[in-house]
Amino acid sequence: MSKEIIGENSLGLPFSPAVSAGGFIFLSGQMAFGSDNKLRDGDITIQTRQVLDNIKSILAGIGLGMDAIVKNTVWLTDVEDFPAFNQAYALYFPESPPARSTVRSDLMLSGARIEIEALAIKP
Repeated sequence: MSKEIIGENSLGLPFSPAVSAGGFIFLSGQMAFGSDNKLRDGDITIQTRQVLDNIKSILAGIGLGMDAIVKNTVWLTDVEDFPAFNQAYALYFPESPPARSTVRSDLMLSGARIEIEALAIKP
């Protein structure tokens, strides 16, 4: 099976933003980095929207929309953020949302409140 690297890692870390293999698109965990490669300050709503916009941008780069996502794994640093996260998240998946797991965990970057990893399929 062949694989194709999607996107460019502008953070200088040893991972690919996404990899296509076997009809699937595996998106690496996304944090709330803005176009300046700096973590967006703000509450969970701001960070959730930035993360989902980043995912949307990666998928758009290969001609896919958010409806191509079949599974998301979400890490939140604070269980109290769960209701506001769900409100922001629902705006990106108004119909037929993907399967999802959500857990509370520390993250590798100070100030990050959320990380989302996505699995999408090519039509």
